[in-house]
Amino acid sequence: MTENKAINGVIRTDAANPIGVFDSGVGGLTVVRALMERLPFEEILYFGDTARVPYGIKSAETITGYACQITEFLLRRSVKLLIIACNTMAAVAYQAVANLSPVPVLDVIAAGARAAAGATRTKAIGVIGTPATISSNAYARAIHAHDDQIRIFSQACPLLVPLVEEGWFDHPVTRLTAAEYLKPVLAERIDTLVLGCTHYPLLKPLLQEEAGPEIRLIDSAEAMAAIAEDLLAETGLGNPRRTAPDHRFFVTDVPHRFQTIGEQILGRSLSRVEIVKW
Repeated sequence: MTENKAINGVIRTDAANPIGVFDSGVGGLTVVRALMERLPFEEILYFGDTARVPYGIKSAETITGYACQITEFLLRRSVKLLIIACNTMAAVAYQAVANLSPVPVLDVIAAGARAAAGATRTKAIGVIGTPATISSNAYARAIHAHDDQIRIFSQACPLLVPLVEEGWFDHPVTRLTAAEYLKPVLAERIDTLVLGCTHYPLLKPLLQEEAGPEIRLIDSAEAMAAIAEDLLAETGLGNPRRTAPDHRFFVTDVPHRFQTIGEQILGRSLSRVEIVKW
């Protein structure tokens, strides 16, 4: 029996099963926060690969290997839905994850692209993300699938993820760094800016100030939660139980630091942060 079949064998697609959400670090908690607001009775298993963050500067082969490893971990815990809450993993490893998974797989790029295409008035959209996400051209393809007349201006921002992981959401260094990255994109007179990394919504107030009030920011975390809600309704997989869910959080390093920043992001206590050693 192959490993994939063994994983498939323990999957029980039950409406009461949890949703699996994964990211390279704390950024995917922006998706978790949006899911908690929209789907308050759904149990969530979150995996943050804090030992290997950031992913955005790694090779596609390495990122895909990490994504599949995390996918297998969550499938063994009988999740009913997988959400790739990392734009970098979605950009280069979505198909590998989908091929491995017997349950539905959603990703933040598809969600953000749909929202951006619907929001722009001038058909000029900026996209900021990690080097791996930007070089993959995944957002351009996804947005053009909705409207091939939209002009897209992309900018890699490799320093923003480490600043967010440090918890520097409104630090002068973060502001200066963001302003520098945004200059070439804003010069193109965009009207919509996609936050193409789930870490970036944690900088949303700062980024909005730097971009200006006339530019609409697209938060893929909010768009993702809306799509997940629709999918659960369509498939009948919404949790029928109306009790407080038991969320669990898994990390590969520094659980205390993750817990501290995570509580800031979610606005609630994280009592179940478990460390995973491969």
